Amino acid sequence: MSTPADDPLSRERSHLAASRAALRAMRQDVESLDISDVTANWVNARILERQIDERIKALADLSDTPLFFGRLDYLHAPGAERAEGAEGERFYIGRRHVHDADGDPMVIDWRAPVSQPFYRASKKDPMDVALRRRFGYTGGQLTAYEDEHLSDPAEAARTSRLLQQEIERPRVGPMRDIVATIQPEQDEIVRSGLGGTVCVQGGPGTGKTAVGLHRVAYLLYAHRERLARTGTLVIGPNRSFLHYIEQVLPALGELTVRQATVDDLVAHVEVSGADDAAAAVVKGDARMAEVLRRALYAHVTPPTEPVVVVRGSRRWRVPAYELEKIVRELLDRGIRYGAAREALPQRIAHAVLVQMERAGEAPDDRVQDAVARNSAVKAAVKAVWPPVDPAKLVLRLLTDADFLAEHADAVLTPEEQKTILWAKPVRSVRSAKWSAADAVLIDEAADLVERTPSLGHVVLDEAQDLSPMQYRAVGRRCTTGSATVLGDLAQGTTPWATRSWEEALAHLGKDDAVIEELTAGFRVPSDVIAYASRLLPHIAPGLTPVASVRENPGAFEVRRVGGDAEVVAVCAESLRHEGSIGLIAADARVPALAGALTAAGLAFLGPGEETTRETRLTLVPASLAKGLEYDYVVLDEPRAIVDGEPDERTGLRRLYVALTRAVSGLTVTYSAPLPEQLG
Repeated sequence: MSTPADDPLSRERSHLAASRAALRAMRQDVESLDISDVTANWVNARILERQIDERIKALADLSDTPLFFGRLDYLHAPGAERAEGAEGERFYIGRRHVHDADGDPMVIDWRAPVSQPFYRASKKDPMDVALRRRFGYTGGQLTAYEDEHLSDPAEAARTSRLLQQEIERPRVGPMRDIVATIQPEQDEIVRSGLGGTVCVQGGPGTGKTAVGLHRVAYLLYAHRERLARTGTLVIGPNRSFLHYIEQVLPALGELTVRQATVDDLVAHVEVSGADDAAAAVVKGDARMAEVLRRALYAHVTPPTEPVVVVRGSRRWRVPAYELEKIVRELLDRGIRYGAAREALPQRIAHAVLVQMERAGEAPDDRVQDAVARNSAVKAAVKAVWPPVDPAKLVLRLLTDADFLAEHADAVLTPEEQKTILWAKPVRSVRSAKWSAADAVLIDEAADLVERTPSLGHVVLDEAQDLSPMQYRAVGRRCTTGSATVLGDLAQGTTPWATRSWEEALAHLGKDDAVIEELTAGFRVPSDVIAYASRLLPHIAPGLTPVASVRENPGAFEVRRVGGDAEVVAVCAESLRHEGSIGLIAADARVPALAGALTAAGLAFLGPGEETTRETRLTLVPASLAKGLEYDYVVLDEPRAIVDGEPDERTGLRRLYVALTRAVSGLTVTYSAPLPEQLG
């Protein structure tokens, strides 16, 4: 009869308990630090206090999150010579590193090199791993384990039951990390280096968003000091999406990554207006960058008068032709408008100092600075190279037809110019009703005046919906860093949606990026993705359909209904299942469905609101469904979703997005005829 000590599950539970105790001790050690005698001043003390607070948060033990999810038993000690009879080491793989009081590791961070075989080892290439063990958890408690003997030729390769269960586990609340289920092709992208930009084309359910977030976590682990200086940023399509993903990185112990939308990045003015599709397409075209550049540098006026600087009893004269040469040199260097304007008075002052030296004087840097501040020099600089406000520049282009025509000549057609001109005059920048596309133009102009600071790494998700000018805005934030670009060409639902990743990456300034494609679907059930893929020939010809690798085919039904009350009844049926429920509908249908749900007494949330055990139903406008996922989806009136967009192709793409939000089951309800592309 076996004792608990002989039971593998009991031993693993004991290791889990000991690891949690060690993590608590690590946290207590940080909490007990006394910094009163190690800081030189209050500024250093504040910085150190903040770093300690962040470390304490990173060491939090989340009770419902497994501390480790796998184990590797190596045949030999990694890095050591493989001597005959040498015993290998054992490592527990988890979300963060944990060590005991002696500093010996109890849990190895999943990002460490020694952990890589957990994701990559196979029967064909065991990577010196004798055994890979996966753990199953229920509510944070270790309840099961599963072994793969990779070095045993007698044991056949098989699909991991625990891995499949983890992928298909019902989800309530925000997005979870996938650290326990990363697949080899995903791991290769996650661990790609900081120096290069990676673009991931991935259909619904291929895990591209999770891969991008885990790549950030990996890069912060491998290049922490560098990225601590330069910063990291995750860009999502909207606030609902950012709220949905915001817990992934903290669960991995990473708390310093900023999250934003493109609109957040370019918020130089308040956006209170909207463009029609035609105007937005022109404003988002990369050609607008050239129009802005011309309009800005048109403010530079060749000097026609000399500058006369009076110092004491002497007068120093810089002739107009010499001033013109200085201005021409600054223009030819191609530096920012503002930087050139700051350099101009110093260049003029230097010309004066040369004359002083020829006259036998010995001026120094203080004299040059004084000459640069001379009123005559300031007046000349203001006349030749005046200051320009980016918002005022864009406002003039959009309201002054002659000014726009002058600088858009041979760049925009007369029809395109007319499309973006505002119909009514505007008094000031503050009173203007700026659109989102206008804000991007102002950001471009601001960068022409003064360089936008660059970050070390930027993740851009749902990138297929960005305009060329928006790509340029993002690219400015990582000119000296790298990027991870995530998207699906088939899910582009804007009139300016990306046509090819090569074109998009060129606008981003990363045309040397590596393009990877994920085609294995882990989230969307096979029946559902097969149904949605009927739209691919009409929305993205030539794109590889997602192949679901799930063993569970999921639930799928197309049901004719007689009205909103029957749609509500389908939602009530779905709530009998475990997990989250999403009712996705055309934006115009949302108010009526909200009323029907309320009348039926079914509580529901809006996108971005966190689901709970008590309230698991979310009413989602189709325009906000992208990037979100629910265990069960009720999709209302496909025809209304298609008809709600400016053109059929965009409508079908919006429908494709809505059809692929389900993790466990999808019910399509309709009363109007279904789009013929669905067969």
